[in-house]
Amino acid sequence: MSPKQDYTVDLLKLLLPTELFEYFDIVNLDVKAKEIHVYLEERNIPPKEFSSEKLVSKGFHKQIKVQDFPIRDKAVFLFIKRRRWIIESTKKIISRDWNLVAKGTRYTETFALFLNKLFGNISNK
Repeated sequence: MSPKQDYTVDLLKLLLPTELFEYFDIVNLDVKAKEIHVYLEERNIPPKEFSSEKLVSKGFHKQIKVQDFPIRDKAVFLFIKRRRWIIESTKKIISRDWNLVAKGTRYTETFALFLNKLFGNISNK
């Protein structure tokens, strides 16, 4: 990774929800005139609750788009690809249990909490 990329990731780690960086890699960043798009893919780190099982990575679920706090008057959208695994013995597909999106919204949990405090209930708006 070039020094410029290192600074970009370090800066994003200060601005985006910290829980993302334990299990996700930034695979692309697209800065537009009024929006910032951050593309994230879940790392191939199987869920701990299945550590006794033989798991095989089976790609990703459909990408989701989640809005986070704006940065410098630009809307921030996270494009998140969650990984899925198959339990080899049962052929059951499993995924890590995430609470990345606030229920009833397309916002990150922290952004939704902020908006709820500011404006009241934001679900279904």
